[in-house]
Amino acid sequence: MSPLWFVLAISVITGLLMVLVFRYTSDQQAIRRAKDRLKAHLLAVRLFQDQLPVVLGAYGQIFFGTGRYLRLTFTPVLIAIVPMTFLIIQMDRYLGWMALEPMRPFLLEAQTNSSATLDQIELRLPDGLTASAPAVHIPKEKLIVWRLQATQPGEYHVRLDASGALVDKQVVVSSALEQLSPVKLRGQFWERTLSSAEPALPENIGIQSISVNYPERVIPFLGIEWNWIVLFFVISLIAGFVFKSVLGIQI
Repeated sequence: MSPLWFVLAISVITGLLMVLVFRYTSDQQAIRRAKDRLKAHLLAVRLFQDQLPVVLGAYGQIFFGTGRYLRLTFTPVLIAIVPMTFLIIQMDRYLGWMALEPMRPFLLEAQTNSSATLDQIELRLPDGLTASAPAVHIPKEKLIVWRLQATQPGEYHVRLDASGALVDKQVVVSSALEQLSPVKLRGQFWERTLSSAEPALPENIGIQSISVNYPERVIPFLGIEWNWIVLFFVISLIAGFVFKSVLGIQI
């Protein structure tokens, strides 16, 4: 499926589901009353703008009414945010980056514990991947960089030998929509959850991370190049408001 159509389809479905979640986890009658009171106090500000005590009282009611409305919507929004966050994390692994192209060079980087370990790391390439330049050591940043390229599409696993300890990193070369993992990390549970789709690196090696510089994906839509997350939020919000009106749901 085209990334654009995939984002549009998921956005519309998400907009509908979020509205339904809000409908069945909120007190619709209380929300309707809270919104009606806010409208009444806003109308009072306009009608009695020459009567300062009335206007000040209306503003006070608007302040407390807004707090009441937010309290009524807090639980449904919280319930909706949890699956939404999980969905975005999973989708980002498919839509956040583009897979590599055959015969186009890319960089593989290894971040180490100290500059002294840079010379102890050796790269082992599978069939189909070749190095197009010698490794570059950057002692100040404790970084070693290889420039590689693939001869044909496929899923490859490069291996790094750190003083006898072997670790691997996935490299995907494809024109299709693939699950990608731009970085493999040691420890850092939350960062791994957000940005990596691979198991953690072992704790007993001198490598902190291994990364592949996949190109970031942009999605053209209506003459604009969008980051997929921005496009997803815009379309899902529009779809949500449409479904809200059609289904008569108070938000």
